[in-house]
Amino acid sequence: MSPEWLKDTVFYEIYPQSFQDSNGDGIGDLQGIIGRLDYIRGLGCGALWINPCFDSPFMDAGYDIRDYKKVAPRYGTNEDLYRLFDEAHKRGIRVLLDLVPGHTSDQHPWFRASARAEANEYSGRYIWTGHAFEGIEGKPYIAGMTDRSGAYMLNFFACQPALNYGWLERTRQWMSAVDSPEALATREAVKDVMRFWLDRGCDGFRADMADSLVKNDDDRKSATSAVWREFRDMLDREYPEAALVSEWSDPALAINQAGFHMDFYLDHHHNGYNTLLRDYETEGGDHSYFLKDSGGDIRRFLRDYLPRYEQTKDKGYISMFTCNHDTFRPARTLSADELKLAYAFILTMPGVPFLYYGDEIGMRYLDIGTKEGGYQRTGSRTPMQWDRGKNMGFSDAPADRLYLPCDPSPDAPCAADQSRDARSLLSETRRLISLRREHADLQADAAFEAVRAEADPPFVYRRGSLLLALNPSSKPAVWSSALLRGRRTAYTINGARVAEDRLEMDPQSFVLLEV
Repeated sequence: MSPEWLKDTVFYEIYPQSFQDSNGDGIGDLQGIIGRLDYIRGLGCGALWINPCFDSPFMDAGYDIRDYKKVAPRYGTNEDLYRLFDEAHKRGIRVLLDLVPGHTSDQHPWFRASARAEANEYSGRYIWTGHAFEGIEGKPYIAGMTDRSGAYMLNFFACQPALNYGWLERTRQWMSAVDSPEALATREAVKDVMRFWLDRGCDGFRADMADSLVKNDDDRKSATSAVWREFRDMLDREYPEAALVSEWSDPALAINQAGFHMDFYLDHHHNGYNTLLRDYETEGGDHSYFLKDSGGDIRRFLRDYLPRYEQTKDKGYISMFTCNHDTFRPARTLSADELKLAYAFILTMPGVPFLYYGDEIGMRYLDIGTKEGGYQRTGSRTPMQWDRGKNMGFSDAPADRLYLPCDPSPDAPCAADQSRDARSLLSETRRLISLRREHADLQADAAFEAVRAEADPPFVYRRGSLLLALNPSSKPAVWSSALLRGRRTAYTINGARVAEDRLEMDPQSFVLLEV
């Protein structure tokens, strides 16, 4: 069973470098997050996901961890993170940290010990070949950089050596079995990291590259899932309220077999989620469903989503997000009116939704250079835009010292302006989150059914006893059905009317109907 608190929770993802700088050094920090907790509570979000805040050389924005148990000094101290847990809990907000279990930095003490010529307790913590002139066929690796005679496998960037969970199919003598002492020691080391933070107030973890643990486990159905099931069993015994969300995008595996409470619906090219907001890498133009008059078709989403939902609906939650630190911000192509409808959909669907910082005000994607391994992702990691003050309220530092530049546009959206405007994207997002929390039938586990899904609008769907409809086009939409009788409009965006068995929807509108 999943923790009960997930049912009515909306998560807020924070990229700590860019959220709020409290000490004027140009980089966001933990004290800055603490100072904005009331804003997050006012938004209605009941939980945070904080991207890695651990000690790191920051070759990959903190996903290259040098010490799992130490906060990076640029963010503050361990005590600052403990205080963040405490202050968040006072406000009814849970906090998930980013667990990176598949690799560390090549500056981690484990790796430095593993790279020594002489054998030691960490020699098997990473994946090494038998000698320096033996590579790893079909896998990224580095050789000739250490005293140890061997090539070591990478999990992604050159700075990220892969931790050793063993190999399901072993074709070389140096490949560890999944139940070898060294592979089991890696599992125990990760459990120790999890316990360390959970004992200090953390409420769970987002698992980075969750499917990358056991090698030659290409179907991801056995060995990697077994490792995660072992981690989940530990949580169930010792920390039953802790939550796990996976970066996997295969809920049948991640939830049903690996034991995650939630699995992210990632923005993979041509999957169902991709067709909603970012279908602009397709021949013939952008056909994103929420882009007005794009020719988008909700059935493309449903063909991919419905089988995933049916496979997992009683076992865990699919998590859709507005954006994340790896994804183009939706305001890159969508207007505020289009975003309102997209958020209405995401926040009224089954599962546990995630809102990326700044998406609630429609922060734009900026075309800027790479920072800390971000490359094209960097444009979605710019400072939060709080107000019209210096650096949009993010920092008192000189502009040239900021972690990343602020949006320089005179009309750059900011939270202060939108808080005063009842028609703003921020105000609509607050109302939608409140709507979700007020109605049990809109929460994570309530039933879902696609009632009308055609090439033309409206798209009509049911959540429990509620009936909802979307019209993303610039033209009015009409639907007639006996299902409408006895219903009244409980919430609408841009206008809709129901009378007897007829629903009339204005252009670019959303409606929730209750009995």
